[in-house]
Formats: sequence, structure tokens, C-alpha cells
Amino acid sequence: MTKPKIHTMKELSRAISISRPTLARYFEDETSVLPSTAKKIKDRLSEVDYVYNFLATRQNRKSTDLIGVVVPHFEDLFFASLLGSIETAARAAGFTIITQSSHGDAESEEKAIRKLRSMNVDGAIIAPLGSNKNLEIFKAANEDFPIIFADSYPGTDSSTADFVGTDNSSSVGIMVDYLCRTGEPPVFLAMPQLTSNALERQNAYFQQMEKQGHHARLVETPEGMELWEFEQYGLEVMGNHFSHGRHVTDTILCANDRIAIGAIRAANTHGLFFDQDGKTHGALRIAGHDDHPLSRFIFPAVTTVKQEINEIGRGTVELLLKRIREGRQGDSIKILRDGALIIRESA
Repeated sequence: MTKPKIHTMKELSRAISISRPTLARYFEDETSVLPSTAKKIKDRLSEVDYVYNFLATRQNRKSTDLIGVVVPHFEDLFFASLLGSIETAARAAGFTIITQSSHGDAESEEKAIRKLRSMNVDGAIIAPLGSNKNLEIFKAANEDFPIIFADSYPGTDSSTADFVGTDNSSSVGIMVDYLCRTGEPPVFLAMPQLTSNALERQNAYFQQMEKQGHHARLVETPEGMELWEFEQYGLEVMGNHFSHGRHVTDTILCANDRIAIGAIRAANTHGLFFDQDGKTHGALRIAGHDDHPLSRFIFPAVTTVKQEINEIGRGTVELLLKRIREGRQGDSIKILRDGALIIRESA
């Protein structure tokens, strides 16, 4: 038997003989009505075709209990993990998150921010691109609701941005110190200049190498390779170098694990880690940064610096809730998490 289609809360109230205020409380929080009433509503809802319009009921409220989240790519496992930790913390605080991807594109990032403004979210957590193009839209949105930047800064000006992320200076320093203590000082394979992390990690490498008393060197990369496909980037850059006999006995510190995974693939293709019998040979070492979820499963597994993703996700939600409740007061707040050295077979 086809269930009667119900379009509005008013129609539903008449159809199942429950008052609209009681229904509103029930849909907001089942525990806010008596258990007997909740059971009665559930039983009668099973007899009709009705979908509660979550967004519509929030548009005229002072608070929508909605948090917008924008990340560069959903398929990147780092951002997928970050989203998971943000969603868990937001749900525990009674908020619902609305997620969007900027697809690594400044125009798409702008559209995502404009959509969040139109949805009247209470606040937003954004992992921004490194472009300066959207500073104005960030500023305009921040007048509507508080914004917390996660993992990287928006453009080159971070002075007024609330931020939660990894202390790149400390984490890269930990890795450079380890590599210098255990072998040849590293050369640095930078990442494409797509987020603020690219320049931060490169600068941190130079600073730590100077502190260690060593000459800093960058792996030469071709112009125009501004790829979000970091594994492909690492594979192509190091594959070209290895094929010409360059860096084959070096210690290579990659700006992130995804680049390191590509570099290790290139090294294995050229037989630089293991011979055909699986025996280790050569002096090549490759290390990364982030502790990407796949970094421990490749061969050899990546020596890296672990980012505390759960702490970053929880920290962004806690800081955003503070801003939602108290408003913008005082200077910008920056919460920097230390990294932890993870030693595996690659270095």
C-alpha cells in the first residue's frame, strides 16, 4: 500500500494528530519529549511518507547549528581523515557539518565560501589554497561568521587568521636532525607551491640545515609542475633524476609523504633500494612528512613525521565554538601541534 505523501510539518501534525511544537522538539532532539510520545510519533511516522527538512527549519533561527568545512580534495586521505575528526568533534557538540571541496582551484574555493554564506552557517573550518586571490571573500565571510583555517594559511598574510595546524618549523627540524645524525645530510624535494605549507617546510629545511652547520640543497624540479597529484610529481621528478644518475646515493627529504611515495616508486623502478633478490643495497634514503595513511604500507615504508590529525580536527572545532560563543575578541589565535618522528625502512 502506498503511504500518503506529506509535504509540510502542518500537514504532518494533522495527519498523525501530534502538535507542531511537539513534532519540532522531537525532530530537534528525540529525548526532549516523553518516551511514550516519542514512540507514538515513530509509530505514526511509519504510516506516512514524510522527510524532515533539516535546513529549512534552521534558516530563520539565530543559530543554525551548521558548520561549513572546505578542503582542497576529498580523495586525499589526509583531508579525509581531517574531515572525519572534525565531524566527530562537531557532532559531539551538537553541530552538523556541511562539507565542500575546492578541487584545488581558487574559483571553486570562492564558490564554496559564497555557498556557505548563503546557507547561514554558524562558522566555517577551511583548509585553504595558497593563493592570495580569495583573501577578500575570506574577509567578507568572516564578517558573517567566524572562520578557522586548518593545516595551511590563506595566501601570504596569516597575521589576522585563526589557525590550527602542525608546527612545520618544529616537525621539519625533527626530521632534518634525525637524518643528519644517522647519515648524509638531506637534500630537499619541495612540493608544488599550492598551499602555505610548501614554503613553510622549505624555509624550515633551510633554517635547520644552517643550524646543523650543513649546506642546504634543493632537488631541481621543472617549471610548471603545479600538480595536486603529488605521487605522480614525485615519480616524474625523481624518475628523471635517477635515470641520469643524479641523487642515487643521496638522502632525500620530501616535503610530504605523497611525494615520497612517488619518489620511492621511482627508486624501486631503477633498483636503487633492493636488487632482484630483495637484498638492500646502495646508500639512497628517502623520508617524508605527514604520516600519510598509506606511508607504512609501501615498500620500503616511509620514515616520516606524524601530524596529529585528530588533535588538529578537534582543535579547530573547539576554537570555532569559542569564536561562535564569544565572538572575535583580541588577537588571532594560533594553535600549533608538534609532530612526532616515525622511523621506518626508507631512511
